[in-house]
Amino acid sequence: MDDLLTSPLHDRHVALGATLGAFGGWSMPISYPDGTVAEHTAVREAVGVFDVSHLGKLAITGPGAAEFVNRCFTADLAKIGPGHAQYTLCCTDTGGVVDDIIVYLVGPDEVLAVPNAANAAQVAQMLRAAAPEGVAITDRHRELAVVAVQGPLAGALHATMFTGFEAVSDLDYMAFGDAGAVRVCRTGYTGERGYELLVPWDSAPGIWDALMAGAESLGGRACGLAARDTLRTEMGYPLHGQDLSVDISPVQAGSGWAVGWSKPEFWGREALVAEKEIGPARRLRGLKATGRGIPRPGMDVLADGTRVGVTTSGTFSPTLKAGIALALIETSSGIGLDDTVTVDVRGRGLEATVVKPPFVASHVR
Repeated sequence: MDDLLTSPLHDRHVALGATLGAFGGWSMPISYPDGTVAEHTAVREAVGVFDVSHLGKLAITGPGAAEFVNRCFTADLAKIGPGHAQYTLCCTDTGGVVDDIIVYLVGPDEVLAVPNAANAAQVAQMLRAAAPEGVAITDRHRELAVVAVQGPLAGALHATMFTGFEAVSDLDYMAFGDAGAVRVCRTGYTGERGYELLVPWDSAPGIWDALMAGAESLGGRACGLAARDTLRTEMGYPLHGQDLSVDISPVQAGSGWAVGWSKPEFWGREALVAEKEIGPARRLRGLKATGRGIPRPGMDVLADGTRVGVTTSGTFSPTLKAGIALALIETSSGIGLDDTVTVDVRGRGLEATVVKPPFVASHVR
């Protein structure tokens, strides 16, 4: 743990009694003393505050920076305008996913890419290797902290503390604007209405303190990465390294909506187009347990005793009070929605129904 990076809010997490763990090379809060279920429930019913400062922050700047990014990542950046964000993928030539990324289009000559912590260096290296003369990739990892405020009362919390928030309070989903020195982004990873704040590193502790005071007055609380995982799994949002990876393509993972198929160029285009045309050998599906038990990643999925897939994510859903999972199911098995399968939970069979995520309703808009 001594070798891990720490966010500017590390001392705040220690003071709150957080259980800390290694995540992408950083020491980050996994949960707080009242537990993951309480944190999860706060986000679904009130508001939760997350420190996600471990996320990467890569500024791509210079003449034609946006066009350059559009030639690299899968989604079509030309479909959004300045002040908007986009979910996209960085792929290998063979169609595997190096990372999934949120990009913020500031203007034609400036894009901010936010990759996952563990993959930020590789994404930066790939961009630098491909960048034309005049386009720079700058690592702003330790310049900006990121605080996510998620839940039905997120807007009420922001309105009480940010001068200038009124100017950005009506942002559309996947749009962003500035409230003073804070960039307010209508993005998130929970399925609830919320905001992600890009905050100057040294200003983060003061902003965190104000957010926590406001959240507690509204019935909210600090939330760790364990609750972030249960919340995103209920939405069916993929986690890179489990549901997406260099071995799991966007076609297999059901992320083809994040691919600009009509674009003439992006990394991995030829391989992905070919896979789409012939159809993937496996597809990511949702599984909702009908019996008592909790599926976890890496468990075999069986139909009539024959292995037909493997779970990639799995957890207990605090909202549904049931086990849920994402699983790669072989298309040749013929398994479809509403079919019943069995998850091998350490030698015990757990019946589950194949469903299409999200497992609970989304309220992001």
